[in-house]
Amino acid sequence: MMELFTGLGLLLVVLLVFSLFSLKMPKGQLAMSGMADAAIASFLVEAIHKYILGNALSIPFFLEVGNNAGSLGGVAAAILVPINMGVNPVLAVSAGLAVGSFGILPGFLAGYVVAFLAPLMEKKLPEGVNIIAGALVAAPTAYLVAFLVNPVVSSVLEQIGGAITVAAEQQPIIMGFLLGGLMKIVCTSPLSSMALTAMLGLTGLPMGIAAIACVGGAISNGVVFKRMGYGNTSNAIAVVLEPLTQAVIVTSHPLPVYSGSFLGGGLAGIAAAALGIVNNAPGTASTIPGLLAPFAFNDPLKVCLAIVLSLAGGLVGGVVVAEIFRRLPSERAHVSIHMADLPLSMQECSGSEG
Repeated sequence: MMELFTGLGLLLVVLLVFSLFSLKMPKGQLAMSGMADAAIASFLVEAIHKYILGNALSIPFFLEVGNNAGSLGGVAAAILVPINMGVNPVLAVSAGLAVGSFGILPGFLAGYVVAFLAPLMEKKLPEGVNIIAGALVAAPTAYLVAFLVNPVVSSVLEQIGGAITVAAEQQPIIMGFLLGGLMKIVCTSPLSSMALTAMLGLTGLPMGIAAIACVGGAISNGVVFKRMGYGNTSNAIAVVLEPLTQAVIVTSHPLPVYSGSFLGGGLAGIAAAALGIVNNAPGTASTIPGLLAPFAFNDPLKVCLAIVLSLAGGLVGGVVVAEIFRRLPSERAHVSIHMADLPLSMQECSGSEG
């Protein structure tokens, strides 16, 4: 039981740190969004092309594509974080190429530092010279930051990932519910569950729980949206496929949505733990990759059963949470809300990529 509390406690600490970074650091939300994009560009491509099309279907071309994409998560983060923060793409790419041997979190931190240094170079130097000098300064700066933080970051994340793995092996059902619920909350929030699981290096049963939980919890989100009247049918479908596209609505009604995420994800996580679903593709904690990646590492019939049970759990979780909140006076006024009633700016935001 001590391993259970240790694993979950360390995971909560990581979530707290990233939440505080996103909310309190300068341009923190933009930086976190850049890292989420980097996880999609690298780990999602790796999961589908390497493990499904490459390994499972034995297509060497896609195996190579997936290998290349998955090995460059740090490069993607060091490029997309500064670009998302408004840095000249040339300087961002210079920073990214310099950190090719580092993981996504060192790359993220390197890109974040370069994002504040690059504008100073552009302003202080003459036009034309600023790009050349900026590229020459951004590259070693990014490498230095990644080099300095990598030993500590790698050690800490490895310990946290190990603690979660031990807890899942010793208390699979309890960990299935708690880890599944927490991961689905992260998947629904502006944080990136794909980036988080990739940084922690989760594999095996914990990654299987996280992947299946994101599938089942997605149904909970859709049910909560539909039954609570958050937006229209298109919004309910969109939150199932990619929660970040509905960030405006999610952040407007966090308690019902996150409660549905936790309960639905937790029930789906129990199904994954009970069936022993393993997933050795880190960074696939999202609806679509979570649906596909387990097929590369488990008996297909067992995966199908886990998915069916997770969808049932997600449906139950969504209905239960929606019925509870529909009976609360503070939520009754929201039941009839549709996208046509929302301000135009919110409609545009909810329809864009998160």
